[in-house]
Amino acid sequence: MARIRFQNVDKKYPNGFHAVKDLELDIAHREFVVLLGPSGCGKSTTLNMIAGLEEVSNGELLFDDEMVNYAPPHRRDVAMVFQSYALYPHKSVFDNIAFGLHMRKRPAHEIERRVRDAAKRLEIDHLLDRRPSHLSGGQRQRVALGRAMVRDPAVFLMDEPLSNLDAALRISMRAEIKELHRAMATTFVYVTHDQAEALTLADRIVVMCDGLVQQIGAPDEIYERPRNTFVASFLGSPPINYIDGTLDVDGEGTAWFRRGALSLRLPGWMADRLDGQSGRSVRLGLRAEDVDERSEPADGATLAGHVQSVLPVGSDQFLEMQVEGVDLFFRVGKDLRHKAGEALSLSVDLERLHFFDPENGRSLLWAGE
Repeated sequence: MARIRFQNVDKKYPNGFHAVKDLELDIAHREFVVLLGPSGCGKSTTLNMIAGLEEVSNGELLFDDEMVNYAPPHRRDVAMVFQSYALYPHKSVFDNIAFGLHMRKRPAHEIERRVRDAAKRLEIDHLLDRRPSHLSGGQRQRVALGRAMVRDPAVFLMDEPLSNLDAALRISMRAEIKELHRAMATTFVYVTHDQAEALTLADRIVVMCDGLVQQIGAPDEIYERPRNTFVASFLGSPPINYIDGTLDVDGEGTAWFRRGALSLRLPGWMADRLDGQSGRSVRLGLRAEDVDERSEPADGATLAGHVQSVLPVGSDQFLEMQVEGVDLFFRVGKDLRHKAGEALSLSVDLERLHFFDPENGRSLLWAGE
């Protein structure tokens, strides 16, 4: 079993920097949890506390029901894959993978079996005699994974392991790591700033900012029901659009978002959740993909403005529009043809609107859940 629990955990450094604040997190056995956030948010520090590379300042860190605050790394049954791979340049691939087993004085026949089994699974069995300098970035990453795998750890930790790879290789390695988790049936904790990695790999995502957890949930929940503007902005490409305006709610199941000539009629369930807030200032969030030019805009679902620029990005286009003095970015099909200065009306998917308090950034639809 490898259940990991943080109970009111803080990490403070001697210089006064408060890296992790009051962390409450319960990671289930065999779960794949991704810690997501920008540089300096506390995600790598959290991972290092699990590994025993950083001490817990306050609170309790438990593996199953045992507190491990003071347990040294070699007693935690964890294996870690670093961003830099941390391979020994003078050792062969075989010896790099086998290093941890040698340190634990495993029998030679067991080392041979484990190394070759891991190398075959990772499709690097033909590289066992090579040194790291003769490998590609993807091959070096597989060696680092193999070195962790052979230990058969209870917890598998990864700190931005794909950040040094090119875009195409990152995509293929994501699939391999997902399959590795399925095959090993152990607990994975993965750190990244890449939203695509988090959404692809995670059973649950922990979004962090300035040492604080902003939201924990399944990938779909995090994306579809962000609890605040930070979470909403951090996931999505292009980032979510924001339009400040006011609510007009009649208390009888009808509600509108208004800004100048823009009026969007809200679905009934949104009107119910926003009941009693008529006249208040709100921040509307509209994701780049939640508009459509192909369908005829319905009454109360029309976004009208002028095209500012069109940016082709392969299979799609990013369309910049100005609506009521606000620059917005949308992702549309590559077959659509528009020019700067052109008037354009788009149909809005009203079911996918988000509303936030413009002062504190909290969701007005989901913050209480």
